[in-house]
Amino acid sequence: MCGIAGFVGEGGLEDILAMNRAQSHRGPDADGHWIDAQRGVHLGHRRLSILDLAGGAQPMWTPDGALGIVYNGEIYNFAALRERLVAEGAAFVTDHSDTEVLLQAYRHWGDACVERLNGMWAFAIYDRRRNRIFGSRDRFGKKPLYYLDRPGLFAFASELSALVAHGAIDPSISPLGLRKYFGYGYIPAPHSIYEGIRKLPGGFSFEYDLGASRLRAWRYWDFVLEPAADDPSKHDRWCEELRERIDAAVRRRLVSDVPIGAFLSGGIDSSAVSAYASKALGPDRLNTFSIGFREPTFDESAHARRVAGHVRSRHHERLLSIDLARELAPRVLDRLDEPMADSSILPTYLLSGFAREKVTVALGGDGADELFAGYDPFRALRWARLYAALVPRPVHGAIALAMARLPVSHGNMSLDFRIKRTLQGLGFPPRLWLPAWMAPVSPRELAQCVGSPVDLEEVYSEAIGIWEEAPDLSPADRMLRFYTKLYLQDDILTKVDRASMMHSLEVRAPFLDIELVDFARRLPASVKVRGGRTKWILKRALEPVLPRDILYRPKKGFGVPVGQWFRSGSLAMPDPASAVVGRDFMQARLDRHVRERSDERAYLWGASVLQHFSLAAARRA
Repeated sequence: MCGIAGFVGEGGLEDILAMNRAQSHRGPDADGHWIDAQRGVHLGHRRLSILDLAGGAQPMWTPDGALGIVYNGEIYNFAALRERLVAEGAAFVTDHSDTEVLLQAYRHWGDACVERLNGMWAFAIYDRRRNRIFGSRDRFGKKPLYYLDRPGLFAFASELSALVAHGAIDPSISPLGLRKYFGYGYIPAPHSIYEGIRKLPGGFSFEYDLGASRLRAWRYWDFVLEPAADDPSKHDRWCEELRERIDAAVRRRLVSDVPIGAFLSGGIDSSAVSAYASKALGPDRLNTFSIGFREPTFDESAHARRVAGHVRSRHHERLLSIDLARELAPRVLDRLDEPMADSSILPTYLLSGFAREKVTVALGGDGADELFAGYDPFRALRWARLYAALVPRPVHGAIALAMARLPVSHGNMSLDFRIKRTLQGLGFPPRLWLPAWMAPVSPRELAQCVGSPVDLEEVYSEAIGIWEEAPDLSPADRMLRFYTKLYLQDDILTKVDRASMMHSLEVRAPFLDIELVDFARRLPASVKVRGGRTKWILKRALEPVLPRDILYRPKKGFGVPVGQWFRSGSLAMPDPASAVVGRDFMQARLDRHVRERSDERAYLWGASVLQHFSLAAARRA
């Protein structure tokens, strides 16, 4: 895993060196840069060596010097692609570098080369003969890519902090980015927290024409659901194929020239990945890692130990105590590249650092909840539709307000928390249910939060578009699209990338293997959510692999007890005097939370993150 940077136009050597330095944590093993002074092209790279340790230095060039690349990621089918390219006449210099495979794939297949890749990537290829830069981001956006395009300067980088390290870029907060942050809890691509700086969305490629100074971006892949009709006679066959595809996806991700392990929470997804990884490597060969909590409703460490014993891994665990959380929080938030209001970044950071003590690569279970309907709103969907049909819309808000005043529980996904969140969403049209259920701030309160008028259609344009562009799909399938196209990319994968890269750890997601995804997107929603049970087909498929008490226990998620920590004063509250927006709104929420009149954990954490980000950005400036 690596960090890439580059620009065309205004700037010089010091700028590309500064951009590289800003993301040195992404690649501690090597630092490379290259400059074409005549055309104003600058390329930079920080390397975390995973494959072909001796021959994979970057920027990498073809022997004739026509094509150069900076690349962040892993191409899991690179060996098969290399074999085919050799058969078509390609000559390779390195022993087994997937970076060189990318260069040769572009030379032979052009822009369409990305359609053949199975992996995660963000790269930029300088094509000197065609006077262009061609770049791409993987289908789900596992690897980040920010860019700025303005007259006289096109620049890109793996992280926002690296991009703004360019001396000619003076960032300012985007009002729309800020609204979307509180409206979702993250900032969806192509937006960012800074005005004029964009994220290339997952599944997109771009071309920058140096002669015309023109940028063009296009979608090469989209997550399209094509569900088959449910047929009980096919369930056993689907389960068998699902096991085969998970097995193959895990095996592809075990290719590495450095030590490899797995995250293990004790939940279904990481347990399945660990089981197949241990099967491929052999007993007692796989290192697994988990994080525990003192608070019982958040702690899953006993389940992780149970799975580790079952799959025969070498298991390691560490406790995230309040003292450690208090120590970690400022450190993590000060280094967070862009604000995101997911408090599980704390245990993810700790877990990544813990794993990095023994391995350089870790497998994780990300993607399964999105593909197989693992989140609570899927279970609540049938009740939500009934409620929306029977209860008049004008009284929804009053009911939600009355429920919000009931006694507060700070437990992980407690019943009252789920009910209050669900009712918060049901006061809005179905297209806004999910962001209203999940966001730090209700759409109804967003204008108060940011201190200015809000256009909800603009703020939630991504969620609305995802809901409305597939009207023939069932509500469950529309929810799957929201989670997979939006929440997965801009929250889950972003969180894992930032937390792991702070420790120079590469994390791989077998459930996002394109062959597994293509299978999952053709399964009907009725085998994903069945009889109120989420991930029904995945659980059934894994019955020969994992113990039933692991498969069918209640889902906890990777939550953090920040609500209780804020209320007790163990974790520092955001300071209204330093609020970026909505000082009065913040003070009111602080008071309500401390007095246990409402549970404001999501908003308070989101506000803390934004405050830390703003102060850290000011210090860097």
